Amino acid sequence: MTTFNEYPFLAELGIKAENNDGVFNGKWGGSGDIIKCLNPTNNKVIATVRGAAPEEYETCIQAMLAAKEKWALTPAPRRGEIVRLIGSAIREKIEPLSKLISLEMGKIYIEAKGEVQEFIDVCDYATGLSRSINGQVMPSERPNHILMETWNPLGLVGIITAFNFPCAVLGWNAAISMICGNVQLWKGASTTSLITLAVSKIIEKVLVENDVDPAVCCVLIGPGRTVGEQMIQDKRFGLISFTGSTEVGRRISSTVHGYFGKTILELGGNNAIVVAEDADVELVLRAVLFASVGTTGQRCTTCRRLFVHESLYDTVLERLAKAYKTIKIGNPLEEGVLVGPLHTQGAVKEFTEGLEEIKKQGGKVVIGGNKLDISGGNFVEPTVVAIEHDAPIVKTELFVPILYIMKFKNLDDAFAWNNEVPQGLSSSLFTNNQKNIFKWLGPTGSDCGIVNVNVATNGAEIGGAFGGEKETGGGRESGSDSWKQYMRRSTNTINYGNTMPLSQGINFN
Repeated sequence: MTTFNEYPFLAELGIKAENNDGVFNGKWGGSGDIIKCLNPTNNKVIATVRGAAPEEYETCIQAMLAAKEKWALTPAPRRGEIVRLIGSAIREKIEPLSKLISLEMGKIYIEAKGEVQEFIDVCDYATGLSRSINGQVMPSERPNHILMETWNPLGLVGIITAFNFPCAVLGWNAAISMICGNVQLWKGASTTSLITLAVSKIIEKVLVENDVDPAVCCVLIGPGRTVGEQMIQDKRFGLISFTGSTEVGRRISSTVHGYFGKTILELGGNNAIVVAEDADVELVLRAVLFASVGTTGQRCTTCRRLFVHESLYDTVLERLAKAYKTIKIGNPLEEGVLVGPLHTQGAVKEFTEGLEEIKKQGGKVVIGGNKLDISGGNFVEPTVVAIEHDAPIVKTELFVPILYIMKFKNLDDAFAWNNEVPQGLSSSLFTNNQKNIFKWLGPTGSDCGIVNVNVATNGAEIGGAFGGEKETGGGRESGSDSWKQYMRRSTNTINYGNTMPLSQGINFN
């Protein structure tokens, strides 16, 4: 029994109550296990999907290989036009898609709408990029020679996305990969299968209407231990892009790099905000509140650690406590709600067990700390914990709304504490002192991939490269020159003369 009929927008997205096909290789199918898609607000079944059987994997690969050459030879601006049309089609469905993300993932509607907008924005960005992908022309030391570089598609790209951004992360990858001339296979998180289907159906429609082989964007829904394992073991992929935990990312890195394959890994974050003595407290409060409780603490860029100068510590903690009390927790589709449920019951267990361990390590809950009984859903209170910076648990990432608050006296110590964790995704410093700013941005400042000043750790724009260092994986997605990861570079030497001079002045006569 499903609750499908309670949500009329599902039918608008082409979703059925039962047995939705979970495989797309140019045609829809699926003969694997039934996946029950749950609403984390009440843990009731929304609809069901029939996932991929192991043998259906190869049908997708063969369809992609058949589509590969024609797509690679399509002029890049034409590929960009197709991506633009995909963005426009997503824009037309922004409301039902946003509602579906709230329903199945659990983030509030306005955040879900922002996620869909990210997909649209990166399509616009990729469209422009399709006319500006460029190599270099370099001076040759030999007469009548030219030295240059060219970029060509990798071929097959595998995209494995996580539950927390079940729509946008596909856009970051697929929009850029498509204009680069690749064909892709998307494996979304099983717990957000309906979102995967809805987005894929929109993409399929655009490709078919524009006489593009729809196998350019194939889809497999199924567990990582089967579908995901097949993908990472397959040497035919030019690139595997994975968003998820460090533990799984380490396994993917070991496997893919074992056969010298390429990866984009966007893994754990243990992000910090540093509040200097001269910080604007009003800015700090607004940033910390969104960064720590937005998406119920389930963003890769969620603020996990808050370092506050001793002169501001009591003020910031007192103001945070008041702000946390005003947060409305509940159904993410309801207006005014700022915090929805955690995505799974397993996440609730991570929250409760995490707090137990925090207390064993000397941490003290100063705000929140409770599991909530609301409509049978996965609800918890956003929580703030006072703890020492070097407590072992502070160096791990709990993917729940728990914020560690710590006091510092010397700003250099806070910078060092920011860097002492294994992860290196996002960080932010609040200060009005330009010396502090440029030290923070420099070689002795933050060691993260995202280093901000006077803004939150989360809410990255698509125009910059997104990703981090250390156990965050080192990958970069979305903007800047991230497109280079989806292509192979060739250095070309061209002789347009009548002699054969050698480089480095070698005489081989």
